[in-house]
Amino acid sequence: MKSYTKYLEFNTKNRKAFINITPEVEEALTQSKIRQGLCLVNAMHITSSVFINDDEEGLHRDFDTWLEWLAPFSKEKYRHNLSGEDNADAHLKRTIMGREVVVAVTEGKLDFGPWEQIFYGEFDGQRKKRVLVKIIGE
Repeated sequence: MKSYTKYLEFNTKNRKAFINITPEVEEALTQSKIRQGLCLVNAMHITSSVFINDDEEGLHRDFDTWLEWLAPFSKEKYRHNLSGEDNADAHLKRTIMGREVVVAVTEGKLDFGPWEQIFYGEFDGQRKKRVLVKIIGE
């Protein structure tokens, strides 16, 4: 069995963003030369997320609206922010949207269902963050 590791780096200009990272993950898969296996994509920061869904702008706005309703940005509302932070809402949003995804690799391609794409969700941006792409297989 082989393994391949690649790190993607992000530094969003806004506090929140949804970025389709499918092309970067597909590029890593090509570089790995793995034809059958699994691809793990993991947000390596506790205020960002990786998830799979449809690449549709209205849906992304719905995610943003829903997440703000569940965990609105507030410097005063959360106990975590008493430590001097202002990103408690981002931690909660990450928990809801997920830390990682695993996609099967079949015949050298990501084996997605209809409309599926991989996204990086940023909830406390404007600084450097990493995403791990780890591919294992034959």
